[in-house]
Amino acid sequence: MTTPLTVDQLRPRLHRLTVIDVRSPGEFAGGHIPGTHNVPLDRLAEAVPALRVAAGRGELAVTCASGARALDACEQLAAAGVPALLVDGGTAAWAANGGALNRVPGRPVRWAMDRQVRLVAGSLVLAGLVVDVAVPGVRWVSAAVGGGLLFSAVSNTCAMGSLLGRLPYNRPRGSGAELDATLAALRDGGR
Repeated sequence: MTTPLTVDQLRPRLHRLTVIDVRSPGEFAGGHIPGTHNVPLDRLAEAVPALRVAAGRGELAVTCASGARALDACEQLAAAGVPALLVDGGTAAWAANGGALNRVPGRPVRWAMDRQVRLVAGSLVLAGLVVDVAVPGVRWVSAAVGGGLLFSAVSNTCAMGSLLGRLPYNRPRGSGAELDATLAALRDGGR
């Protein structure tokens, strides 16, 4: 069971915790809780050794935009024997409670992943219905997208979000080197 940590509980403990943000580098650059380290969810497995070291020095907390990806990360970390707290509500709750968000200088602000998913899913549904007028049967693409969204809600996973997170738009140039630097800092004692 993952222990939730509200943003009110996080605020006074922020300087003592090692906090990782599991969103894509593009989302992280657009606004993150001060002092957090970016370890994208799809790269978490390679980060486990560094996170194990960091957790051995003190508590580890995990955040994302709203909490779903962070919960997935906490479960993966627990399976690897790395205890982690879940920041309940993520950066959205942090900002809603008056917390400042840091931005990576020189990087454009990216849309949050849920907004990108809504754009792509909505576009696919609309295109499937419009194209079905000329090519009967294409509406099943719309039905498949709807089914995927339903499965996403029930399972609290998002295959489309995972795929979109791998696009170059969400992986700015140099983000691989930034992850390497983050992992080195976590291993060497950086908070």
